[in-house]
Amino acid sequence: MPFVAVTRLHVRSFRFLLPFAWHTWRSFRQAKQAAGSLGVRLRIAEGLAYWTVTAWQDESAMNAFRITRPHRDAMPRLLEWCDEASLVHWNQESAELPDWETAERRMAESGRLSKVNHPSADQRAGRLDFIRRKAAPTDGG
Repeated sequence: MPFVAVTRLHVRSFRFLLPFAWHTWRSFRQAKQAAGSLGVRLRIAEGLAYWTVTAWQDESAMNAFRITRPHRDAMPRLLEWCDEASLVHWNQESAELPDWETAERRMAESGRLSKVNHPSADQRAGRLDFIRRKAAPTDGG
């Protein structure tokens, strides 16, 4: 059964944007070519928020990607670069990537926060409902 992973990261300052973008591009390319990858989508939302939606043959395929370079190298840097980070996972019947509305709804309903060193007020308060309010209608692919 296909496994879907959605992430939302908010870069806390423009000074981190270039290195964040570099690592995002490398990880995006890696995910597209990774064993077990069924699809990858990236979206830039309001402000400096970045969403990813990936679909995998199963959770093991996603975990193998997650712990492999270059994605593995980017993850510790996000602690410093981001002030908001959240994720949600689920299994679904279809291998098709969910639309952004579904990704946002799932995040708001059952997402969880990831650790960041400089959390925003929303992150500190443990809020995920703000995600739907901040999502912009633009789609990066």
